[in-house]
Amino acid sequence: MDETKPSDFKRMLVFVAIAMAVMLTWEYFFPKPQPEQPAAQQQTAAAQAPAIGADLGKTTPVAVQTDTFQAVIDENSGDLRELVLQRHNATGDAEQPFTLLTNSERHKYVAQSLLLDADGQYLLKDVPFQASQKTEGQTTEVRLSAPETKGVQVDKIYTFRQGSYLIDVRFDITNASDKPLKLDSVYRLLRDNSEPEGAGFFDQTYTGPVVYTPEGKFQKVAFDDLDSDYESRKDQADYERTATSGWVGFTQHYFSSVWVLQPKDGQSICQNGHCLLDVKRRSDNLYSAGVRVPLPEIAPGQKLSFPIGLYAGPQEYSGMIQVADNLELIKDYGKTHLFASPLFWLLNWLHSLVGNWGWAIVLLTVIVKAALLPLTNASYRSMAKMRAVAPKLEMLKKQHGDDRMALQQAMMKMYRDEKINPLGGCLPMLLQIPVFIGLYWVLFASVELRQASWGWINDLARPDPIFVLPVLMTVTMYVQTLLNPPPTDPMQAKMMKIMPLMFSVMFFFFPAGLVLYYVVNNLLTIAQQWFINKRYSKKYPAAA
Repeated sequence: MDETKPSDFKRMLVFVAIAMAVMLTWEYFFPKPQPEQPAAQQQTAAAQAPAIGADLGKTTPVAVQTDTFQAVIDENSGDLRELVLQRHNATGDAEQPFTLLTNSERHKYVAQSLLLDADGQYLLKDVPFQASQKTEGQTTEVRLSAPETKGVQVDKIYTFRQGSYLIDVRFDITNASDKPLKLDSVYRLLRDNSEPEGAGFFDQTYTGPVVYTPEGKFQKVAFDDLDSDYESRKDQADYERTATSGWVGFTQHYFSSVWVLQPKDGQSICQNGHCLLDVKRRSDNLYSAGVRVPLPEIAPGQKLSFPIGLYAGPQEYSGMIQVADNLELIKDYGKTHLFASPLFWLLNWLHSLVGNWGWAIVLLTVIVKAALLPLTNASYRSMAKMRAVAPKLEMLKKQHGDDRMALQQAMMKMYRDEKINPLGGCLPMLLQIPVFIGLYWVLFASVELRQASWGWINDLARPDPIFVLPVLMTVTMYVQTLLNPPPTDPMQAKMMKIMPLMFSVMFFFFPAGLVLYYVVNNLLTIAQQWFINKRYSKKYPAAA
């Protein structure tokens, strides 16, 4: 049975490497098409116009342009139907700007704000707005005015500011009736469950609804959970249903849009009572992430102005921390948040010193390598000892031939005499794994690397355009195999030298910033291994 183990090991490694190469190549040349929305969605959306405020079909647009946005507001419903981010290029086409919100046939993702009366009915059903727009200095204001309805005059005002991804949305409500007026405002984002543009095999960050409240902290509400609720007609998805502050919306790789219930250093819009959070799948196959806010009672002849903020843009740490408390949690580090968050803080701080994300990655790699030096030294010392006594081990194998029992006893004696623990390199390596995984997610999830240049690379979030870093990665991986103690089985030794070439395929598809980290880490590791190997080759002259 033991004779077959090297062969099985070889087949397994070859299979894994070939399968990975095929998946990566297929994903690159034949990207997954975005799912089309079912035809039934278009029919039910029109039927549900009273529930959502307007059909998601034809619009009468109001166009707004700032240095951060190209926005389209539907004059018929007051919905924000399109939002293009001027400073970020599209994932699939770097020559085009990135579209976050859209009302296309292929993908639907819109922002709505509306009013409900005391009976829970949409106040401005089938009532079109009249739009006016003005720009003063750094601010552009779009005022949507509805004709007086049921003794209520409503204006909805969008305010866009230069250099900001925060959009102010305000209702100006005048009670022209002779009775007190009680209304609720509803703010929601509607989205289908299609993957973000350009999502590939390695772009599997979370896409879906998110909620943050002081009571429940940060919560993801998966599309699958909402599907289960919808199909079973139950309401069991795990998230806080009420909030005194926080935010709610959708997130995807690099970008998010959320309604902000309490701005940074400001008052919560829920101060008059708990806001009701509502995250669900709808009958038109769109998903809603929103909040219902009870408004203060408006006396006859009185006016109420009620604002809220909509953050729609990149998950840039420096910008998000100024918008709302804990909004930076929306960066998706998965289960490595405990390690990834302080590593990103360090990366961001290094960038503030050197002014370049590429060099910040290099410095971060050096610092992490230095911090882990005690662990890595212990591991490489163990491997160096094993490498130094490898010739002696070969002599024992020749001496005992097929007598495995005698060989095992001789090897154990040699390890005791030389004070070597053959597993001594494993535990230090295992302890480093959470840090390495955290670094992976920091570099993979950081929108700050998007369009950040370093040397010949114009975008650290895209693959190296001329593949210099992946080639260096392959070379450094191969050199490391030469410095490691060779496996006792000749076939495994050959496979360990071939595997770097096979697995390096994936690095041709990784973001350049991530590959830069691995290349620098490998170069430092090679220097460390070489120094330790040289030291122990002198310490064990008899073995040589």
